Amino acid sequence: MEIEREQYILNQIQIAGSVQVEELAQELGVSLMTIRRDLSNLKEKGLIERCHGGAILKQEVPYSSKIIANSTEKNKIAQAAIQYIHKNDTVFLDAGTTTYHIANWLLDRDDLTVVTDDLQIACLLVKSNMQVFICGGYIQKTTGCVMGTFANQMIDNFCIDVAFVGAAAIDEQFNILTPTIEKIDLKRQIIKSSSQTYLVTGKDKFNKRAIMKINSAADYTGIITDMHFTAEEEQVLRKKNIVILSV
Repeated sequence: MEIEREQYILNQIQIAGSVQVEELAQELGVSLMTIRRDLSNLKEKGLIERCHGGAILKQEVPYSSKIIANSTEKNKIAQAAIQYIHKNDTVFLDAGTTTYHIANWLLDRDDLTVVTDDLQIACLLVKSNMQVFICGGYIQKTTGCVMGTFANQMIDNFCIDVAFVGAAAIDEQFNILTPTIEKIDLKRQIIKSSSQTYLVTGKDKFNKRAIMKINSAADYTGIITDMHFTAEEEQVLRKKNIVILSV
């Protein structure tokens, strides 16, 4: 019953954006204490955030907070990533601070075409001599990510040589997860439109949960990361044919 209650709660939050303890207790026919325990479990799993009297959908961390976090590690990942970019490539840079570091390493290039869904990256690359395209659509103000139908359609029209994609969370089975429903189709479209797609992510994103599944790490050409895996995790990686490119 606990699993069914938690799934019901997640579904309600997904629909309404928030839930209240008293309403859930009445709908499910259980005590307030039971609902509070369910909400605590969901929070520990990283799927929701608690608020006064209830819970809300877990939100993405604002860009201003992410840009200063683990910047040294992100820069190492970015340095490793640029070796997969070749002359005259069309490159996609997903929204995120690790991909921002990649963009920074490309400023002196004049032979590339860069497509991005990140406002900050687009503004940075205005200083360069390369061609820059930014996706159109709805802007997620906390992260500067452009998303929605128009962004998806634009990516569909490009033939991308290499794409670098970020992740909000990666669970124990190496599923790529997100708290933002609108990003699911966008991330999937990037893989469809790209010859090679690399997941660029730090160790802090592993063994985390979020409410929506995008795809599996096996769907990417490789994962460029500073994460060090246990023997058990390496066994799972091999079984799933997931390529790890350690920095």
